Amino acid sequence: MSQAERSQPLLTPEIIASHGLSEEEYQKIVKALGREPNYTELGVFSVMWSEHCSYKSSKRLLKLLPTEGPAVLQGPGENAGIVDIGGGLAAVFKIESHNHPSFIEPYQGAATGVGGILRDVFTMGARPIASLNSLRFGAFDHPRTRYLLCGVVAGIGGYGNCVGVPTLGGELFFDECYNSNILVNAFTLGIAKKKRIFRGRAKGIGNPLIYVGAKTGRDGIHGATMASEAFSDEAEKRRPTVQVGDPFTEKLLLEACLELMDKDCLVGIQDMGAAGLTSSAAEMAARGGTGVEFELSLVPLREKGMTPYEILLSESQERMLLVAKKGSEEEVKSIFNRWDLDAVVVGRVTRGGLFRALFHGQEVVRIPIEALTSAAPVYSRPAERPEGHDEAQKLDLRKIQEPDDLGAVLKQLLDSPNIASKEWVYRQYDHFVRSNTVVAPGADAAVIRIKGTDKGLALTADGNSRYCYLDPYVGGVLAVAEAARNLACVGAHPLGLSDCLNFGSPEKPEVMWQFSQVVQGMRDGCVGLGVPVVSGNVSFYNETDGRPIHPTPVVAMVGLLPKVARCVTPWFKTAGDLVVLLGRTREELGASEYLRVVHGLVKGTPPWIDLASERAVQQCCLRAIERGIVRSAHDVSEGGLAVALAECCIGGPEKALGARIETHEMMRADALLFGESQSRIIVSIKERDLGRLREITGKEGAPLRVIGVVGGTRLIIQPVIQAPVDELKSIWSSSLERRLK
Repeated sequence: MSQAERSQPLLTPEIIASHGLSEEEYQKIVKALGREPNYTELGVFSVMWSEHCSYKSSKRLLKLLPTEGPAVLQGPGENAGIVDIGGGLAAVFKIESHNHPSFIEPYQGAATGVGGILRDVFTMGARPIASLNSLRFGAFDHPRTRYLLCGVVAGIGGYGNCVGVPTLGGELFFDECYNSNILVNAFTLGIAKKKRIFRGRAKGIGNPLIYVGAKTGRDGIHGATMASEAFSDEAEKRRPTVQVGDPFTEKLLLEACLELMDKDCLVGIQDMGAAGLTSSAAEMAARGGTGVEFELSLVPLREKGMTPYEILLSESQERMLLVAKKGSEEEVKSIFNRWDLDAVVVGRVTRGGLFRALFHGQEVVRIPIEALTSAAPVYSRPAERPEGHDEAQKLDLRKIQEPDDLGAVLKQLLDSPNIASKEWVYRQYDHFVRSNTVVAPGADAAVIRIKGTDKGLALTADGNSRYCYLDPYVGGVLAVAEAARNLACVGAHPLGLSDCLNFGSPEKPEVMWQFSQVVQGMRDGCVGLGVPVVSGNVSFYNETDGRPIHPTPVVAMVGLLPKVARCVTPWFKTAGDLVVLLGRTREELGASEYLRVVHGLVKGTPPWIDLASERAVQQCCLRAIERGIVRSAHDVSEGGLAVALAECCIGGPEKALGARIETHEMMRADALLFGESQSRIIVSIKERDLGRLREITGKEGAPLRVIGVVGGTRLIIQPVIQAPVDELKSIWSSSLERRLK
């Protein structure tokens, strides 16, 4: 036994359990090695077999999702997904969770979430050009909500603004199910040349492994394991497992990597994200069919006395692992030295498929790569419909009394934090840096131009956890449908999506039932609308003291605008324009924001959807925008038709503009105004273009109804609502800030 091995703690059942490994998994490790692991090897297995890295509970179900399409260049399995956008260019994008760290330390948790997703994108050879975020917090009256919200928003802005990548929007939702487990999902999109795409593969026996970027410290050790277990109310004690970010170092690393990628030195590259040096090396070797060997004493450290265990498992930020061509070491070092960053040869690519680590020449880890990656446990967890689910879906509208003052209800909904303006959040983000932004935060989707072309890219992030709680299958379908609808509203054709699936413990049958239903719903939504999944992330164990969050799939979708100059925003433009509703309104109130805010109920089933009808409405909107007919377009979602009309009046940067609306559907008024029927888009057009729009809807088979005209200082919905638009705007725009004060 070597001195390095003798210095490691002896393994006990308590130590094994503290690494998140079951007895069955430990015995599988012993079998894979043909011996007992040492302490460092146990740590390596614990992070690589964690839910966060291995997807052991979700892998089988994720195979249901469609991952191929005419534009797909790289699907799931790499650092980010890639789609072809023409002209020799590609869009590279991914969404990732950083939930547990952000609850423990909101500023650094959110900031390093942004940093990690940026690295996932530029490691593929892309320059990041836009970011989004999807945020979920507890009820506003919960004592920690304001603290967490302010910290997370500051962390996102602080990191993204310093790196110089615009944050163009996303979504923000409040619900008591997130009181003890917030969600912070970060998305980034970049542009790469199709001929210069890089992947995380270790190839070429004898090629050097080069560590680049910031030095390694003790922050973030066992971050992947922490992200793969449920919280208790003592979560504050986990602060040491939260990484600390430095956006200025990230900017240097980004520029140095992109400069290196213009040379002929690089074989493979990967971010040291979750599980740090361990996962980056093991995953690269697995993809390349090779082995790796390290001398850990060569790794640049910022703290004294770090052990092999700590070096391998640290999740210190702003670090990358490169596989360079043998003989190019000095050229690589010179580039990173010029950017004031460490670049050190710490190992080499080997034959034999082993993950081997030395410390001052003594072997401390010797594990088959396959045992860490493809041979990791894969589970088919039991799945059962939750007890009481049938009761939650029951909703008798005859027992729901219609309010007398529907105008007051509209104001109440516009004041709801889930519907109100999110300007307080996004004004803390720089969304015009790099001068590519065409449609800034606040619209249905953000739009960014592709410099040097006439094209643009639209991006959005969507998901409704209340829908998924009451019917996870339908909720999964609707998450995909709304994201695609939001792209259609700005004039973009969807190219692909990245998903972030946030759930409770997979060890609970009811959670696995929710997960399986959501995935099947997303699959059917993707197939029905022709949108492939190119990347994504699963975040399990989002629960505290046995209380799971509602199932929360977040869909980040990217679309292409052939002519970016033709993009459309949601806001009414000119008095006299006709207001037209594409789609059909049904009498349904289940799972609505109205039902929760006004009646205090989370019941019923989500709105019905027919994917053929959804596709027809989206195609009509796209065709009309391409022909220059549409002046504004806005989808009908949370809050229903009345809220969507109000947003068209008050949501834009210009002075609020009223409208006179007449509705004639034979149904109860609250369902007509505040029900959340799907597959609906409000457009405004010139009266002279009505015939052309009717021609388009006739060919596509989508319902069309002229419901009003733009103009005046009031939103009038005959015969039940008459409200000054300035008053509506004041309520809507000040809601978050009033609550935070």
